[in-house]
Amino acid sequence: MTVCEASEGLRAVPQAVVAPLTRAAIFLVVTVKPGLDNRATLRSLCGDLAALVRAVAFRDIEAGLSCVMGFGSDAWDRLFGQPRPAELHAFREIRAGARHAVSTPGDILFHIRALRMDLCFELATQITARIGDAASPVDEVHGFRYFDDRDLIGFVDGTENPKDNAAIDATIIGKEDAAFAGGSYVIVQKYLHDLEGWNAMSTEAQELIIGRRKLSDIELDDSIKPTSAHNALNTIVENGKEIKILRDNMPFGQASKSEFGTYFIGYSRSPRTIEQMLENMFVGRPPGNYDRLLDFSRAATGNLFFVPSATFLDGVTDQESTAIATSATLSAEEPSPSTQPVHDGSLGIGSLKGTIRHE
Repeated sequence: MTVCEASEGLRAVPQAVVAPLTRAAIFLVVTVKPGLDNRATLRSLCGDLAALVRAVAFRDIEAGLSCVMGFGSDAWDRLFGQPRPAELHAFREIRAGARHAVSTPGDILFHIRALRMDLCFELATQITARIGDAASPVDEVHGFRYFDDRDLIGFVDGTENPKDNAAIDATIIGKEDAAFAGGSYVIVQKYLHDLEGWNAMSTEAQELIIGRRKLSDIELDDSIKPTSAHNALNTIVENGKEIKILRDNMPFGQASKSEFGTYFIGYSRSPRTIEQMLENMFVGRPPGNYDRLLDFSRAATGNLFFVPSATFLDGVTDQESTAIATSATLSAEEPSPSTQPVHDGSLGIGSLKGTIRHE
């Protein structure tokens, strides 16, 4: 079996995309350095990741430690070559007036989560030790659950997350891209909030922006909910059916630096769903009818990754085919989209997070 093929008749096993949500998480994004040795190091980690997670998780088997590994478009070509996932591409930047969904460097995502931060930290430490000099870290965020599953702007986050089989249907690729069945797409963005400005508003004004009651989390009636409400713009309907995604957003921050944020992470079986949500938020539906939450937030990062199945990762070795090695060598001298400078901009998503337990 090659790394891009499942054995005849066997179903690919997904990574822990729909694992139960947890109280702690680390989001680690790195960029791959040029060179065959570096690619071999990262390919070797792919095949060993499951064993690494098991070793750390054994310290507390009830803490639910898991790790999802995803790859950016450029990194996929450099590490694996052809074939490639049908809808994998670089994160698409959006500009609309002062609102800016930035696209930032990022080749590989590690989404580490557990009930205990110490387990997350230990696994992140082991992963970075294995990577060594083969990749450079560009972002690391330590997330936490905040009181009764609220974000830092005070609202419950992820109320409409799908559960059980619905979560699998929303996130795991099937026959539409058979070569990568069991995989998923994930978009991540780190948002920073102007809490001083947000908290200066009345609760009623905040509720109209979010589209829910702040205390009860009950959705506002359509008769009073603005069409620009956050939850209204993030509702995607195709052929009369709402298309769901799975969110595992988490608050983060540094009180001494007045840094208050939400790390948005959304899994789906097609990136088009989340891209349409972002288009609705930043540009508006119709244009100009944008998400007013963005007046109090800005985005510091933006990435799109493909999450291959666990079956795929288990089949990866540190040996590269001649075609991959040659292609990677030829492209090493060309500027990589993942190493372009970080764009400055203001935007913000705020509360796209999953807080519902799903199996």
